[in-house]
Amino acid sequence: MSPRHVTTLEPVESKDLLTPTDLDRKGAREVGEQLRHLLADAFALYFKTKNFHWHMSGPHFRDYHLMLDEQASQIFEITDDIAERARKIGVTTLHSISEITKFQRLTDNSESYVAPKMMLGELHNDNMQLVAYLRKAHEVADRHDDVATTSFLEVWIDQAERRAWFLFETIRGV
Repeated sequence: MSPRHVTTLEPVESKDLLTPTDLDRKGAREVGEQLRHLLADAFALYFKTKNFHWHMSGPHFRDYHLMLDEQASQIFEITDDIAERARKIGVTTLHSISEITKFQRLTDNSESYVAPKMMLGELHNDNMQLVAYLRKAHEVADRHDDVATTSFLEVWIDQAERRAWFLFETIRGV
């Protein structure tokens, strides 16, 4: 899967929203940019996972339906942590759905029907792509000694790898 065109607009910093931090402004902006993209990707993956949860069909409906609901909840849970981490380091985060579409790198799926195995495969690939984005954000945060962000990212990487693993093992049985 090829990532979407990624917008790298320089965020407008409001002096009214600057939060004191020991990170230098350049480091905070670079980490903030990573967090902005991750937040957009998390919302995109959350919605796609819910989409597939709502539109699942077939003989394994109940198992897949429940698994995707659990995964969607886990993804949604990190959105507030991502946004609040950005605010803690004095950068702004997403303001609207249009900004989600501007900054997301994971692709949407608006097809009217997707076969269950294709749904699970697409979500597996998306979670693996998210792992790569999380690792990149970890590199940036680590370069700026942002220990708190790297700590969050390590947990989110583990969660995304677990989701990908479950999806992979489920696909093998289909």
